[in-house]
Amino acid sequence: MRRRRVIDKTATRPEEPPARPDRSISAPQPTSAAAAIARVNPFVFGLLGALGVLVALTLGGIITQLATVLVYIGFAVFLALGLDPIVSFLERKFSLPRPGAVAIVVAAVLLLFAGIILAIVPVLVAQITNLIDNGPQMVEDIQDSDWYQNLTAQFGANFEDAAASALAFLQDPTNLIGIGGGVLAIGTGIAGGFTGVTIVLILTLYFMASLRSMKKVAARFVPAYQRDTFSTLVEDVSGAVGRYVIGQVSLALVNGVLSLIMLSIIGAPVPALLALIAFIGSMIPLVGTLSASIVNSLLCLFVSPITALIAICYYLVYMQVEAYVLSPRIMSKAVAVPGSLVVIAAVAGGALGGIAGALVAIPVAASIIIIVQKVLFPAQDRKTAPPAVIAR
Repeated sequence: MRRRRVIDKTATRPEEPPARPDRSISAPQPTSAAAAIARVNPFVFGLLGALGVLVALTLGGIITQLATVLVYIGFAVFLALGLDPIVSFLERKFSLPRPGAVAIVVAAVLLLFAGIILAIVPVLVAQITNLIDNGPQMVEDIQDSDWYQNLTAQFGANFEDAAASALAFLQDPTNLIGIGGGVLAIGTGIAGGFTGVTIVLILTLYFMASLRSMKKVAARFVPAYQRDTFSTLVEDVSGAVGRYVIGQVSLALVNGVLSLIMLSIIGAPVPALLALIAFIGSMIPLVGTLSASIVNSLLCLFVSPITALIAICYYLVYMQVEAYVLSPRIMSKAVAVPGSLVVIAAVAGGALGGIAGALVAIPVAASIIIIVQKVLFPAQDRKTAPPAVIAR
């Protein structure tokens, strides 16, 4: 028998070369354009970052330069939203076209503004002229008055020295030039304020006429499936702002009319001007009525201390009536904002933007509440199950 040779296949099989890395699997790629640029050239990435900071600073400087214009636009939009309910009422009640209703409202506002100017400016000019002509006689009358004699007897030479120093200051021509410069600065500020009011009124006219088209254009920036919700939200916010403006103007009108009647009865100086101060002060939340009351009461001192005391008592009573009777009845129908949020919003708005910030703080707070109730809360209510965990 032939011997069979047993061939070890494993021994004869040539050894396989070591596995080479699969070059088809590439290294992890950058997930963003900025990461790709940084991977290629860090210098380019840093340059782009510096350019972004420069653009941001430039935009900030532009916004700072346009701050006054932006304030005018904000006030005009605020007034347009506040007057829009009146325009809509005229449209529904008298079946007027919107341009006709806008024209009526604008004419009424302009007549009111012109009436205030015609009522205040001549009286103010006459009072200033009277003060200049009768200034020396008024000083002598003050020195001959009983309360001046009592203060002189109580404080002696100190009070006489202070009064003499004040008179010497007023009689010095150099000081009069300085006072005249201050008066000129005040006049320039008044002229600038008048120009600002004119610009705001013109912008308000344009915004009132095109308010609906502005809302439609704003809705075009929202996806089509969300436009109905967005339009409803815009209408709710604009309605809240309009109701707030009407409510605040109503309170201010009540204060102005009652102040005019009371100050005319007690013989206060320039009651029309003091009533205007009360009206403007009531437009400012929280501190406006108090501040206007203090100013009016101090001005009543020029007549007599008794007149000032009567004015103080009247304003104390009125502020209680406004706080507990008028404001709850009027403003509860305007904006549904909790009292604590009203105080917080007014203080924060005043700290950020002064009087203008305090004026718009409460309607802004009401708008935020509406957005939270109509957008955030429904979105949270739809989340009935925790999000699914993606298995890796």
